[in-house]
Amino acid sequence: MFSAIKETARSSYSFESLRSDLFAGLTIGVIALPLSMALAIATGVAPQHGLYTAIVAGIVIALSGGSRVNISGPTAAFVVILMPITQIYGIGGLLISGLMAGFILVGMGMARLGTLIQIVPYPVTIGFTAGIGVVLATLQIKDFLGLSIGLMGGHYIENIEALVNALPTLRLEEMFIGVLTFLTLLLWTRLKTRIPAHLVALFAGSIAALLANLIIRDFNVATIGSRFHYNLGSITGSGIPPFLPQFVWPWELQGGSGSPIGISFHLVKKLLPSSFAIAILGALESLLCATVADGMAGTKHDPNDELVGQGIGNIVTPFFGGIPATAAIARTAANIRAGASSPVASVVHAIFILIGILILTPVLAYIPMASMAALLIMVAWNMSEAKHFVHIVKVAPRSDVAILITCFSLTVLFDMEIAVAVGMGLAGALFISRTIELTDAKLIERHEHPHIQSLPKNIVLYDINGPLFFGAAQKALSGLTTLRPEITVVILDMSDVTMIDMTAMAAMETIIENLRKKGILLIICSLAPRMILKLRRAGVRKKAGEIEFVRTLESGIKLATAPRQ
Repeated sequence: MFSAIKETARSSYSFESLRSDLFAGLTIGVIALPLSMALAIATGVAPQHGLYTAIVAGIVIALSGGSRVNISGPTAAFVVILMPITQIYGIGGLLISGLMAGFILVGMGMARLGTLIQIVPYPVTIGFTAGIGVVLATLQIKDFLGLSIGLMGGHYIENIEALVNALPTLRLEEMFIGVLTFLTLLLWTRLKTRIPAHLVALFAGSIAALLANLIIRDFNVATIGSRFHYNLGSITGSGIPPFLPQFVWPWELQGGSGSPIGISFHLVKKLLPSSFAIAILGALESLLCATVADGMAGTKHDPNDELVGQGIGNIVTPFFGGIPATAAIARTAANIRAGASSPVASVVHAIFILIGILILTPVLAYIPMASMAALLIMVAWNMSEAKHFVHIVKVAPRSDVAILITCFSLTVLFDMEIAVAVGMGLAGALFISRTIELTDAKLIERHEHPHIQSLPKNIVLYDINGPLFFGAAQKALSGLTTLRPEITVVILDMSDVTMIDMTAMAAMETIIENLRKKGILLIICSLAPRMILKLRRAGVRKKAGEIEFVRTLESGIKLATAPRQ
């Protein structure tokens, strides 16, 4: 736990490193401030909740996690999961879900599951991210075009129908600002300057909206200030409240009905599937981000500590009004390119956002909603991994393509809870299937091995390779049940067997019993001592005339050809 900050303390951290981290933190703060607002809005909550997430999670996860350069906060990957929770259970239910997901993440890290999460097949990950990108972009069309439409976030087909039906309400003013912002994003990105493209695009959209409002009569567009309002005691206002994050009990916030949601076993049971989906997707996203960061920065993260850190961050953040958080790949990559080498950069980025809340809230209120939608459409495109998606479809084996299409379709057409459950199930099934393919039991012919060329025909040698576990064990050992009538000795070369589970031990017991009834001697060669001990505990022991254990194949052949008593 806390391995990232411990590793930084043990390293030769210099004043130059501190200066680089300060610069990187300020750079990422500039990038993360508008993105955090946009992602909160996409989730269905007020923009300040995204800022609170970036502040609290950015500090807590950086200091308690296992990656030195990850930047955590609200991410686009979560939008598809979080929006339905917000619509049904309100902000209170959303924060409780994040809190529960935090405990699940800590449990995953303590159970050392970080390494297992990292081996999720690439088609599963791309299927998720591409599907999320499509859904996220679709949800932004409403604000991009200024459509008059009710709440979105249900099934994808229903959302498309609602958008099509609402097209007559399109507002040219909103579309003009959205298109202008999007084109600015595209053009500025190609220039590859140090100034982030989304800042320039949001500035251009905001200035254009202000000037058009002054020049053109009746020109108006929805902005953060006109869309969102706050009420803190006797203080009311528009846009984002210019206050520090306040401690709050999540269950005292509004539920779907508008009254405090409270806490109960029934509510926890209802939110549990969503919390697991948040935890699993957060684990995938954060560990993928940490792996990418290692490749860019030359660092090495601790996957289990990173899961614990993500869990602690998601436990703490809801008590300050923050939504679920995970590591953000784009922000982390920008952090590394800016020169970051320690968690200090993430802490600085969080402090910058905190100062931004106190100083910049009057300015942020002028950002058009259409500009925020354009920014999120670009984020959705970048996370969709369209090139990788097409590449997999073109060159990958059919099984991988089928998994990719399945995960993508479930994410788009149904919801992330189903997609995550099926995707992880497919990942496990694919892993087992590929592992089974590596395990086999081959009958060695006389001409294939120099040591058995002179063996009598009543002796056969099988070479068993790979791990013997459920599925693989049945496949590998099935050949031993169909032996020729003249066979009196079976030799098993098990030098390449890496593990044996209970299924394999049960199969061995069955085979030994069948061979015993036929009067056939079984000689097991070169099996690792720890696996011999496992067999002994299961009742498979050396017994003269029935089963023998020898250290080498040569000893097994010598025993097989010796006269039997």
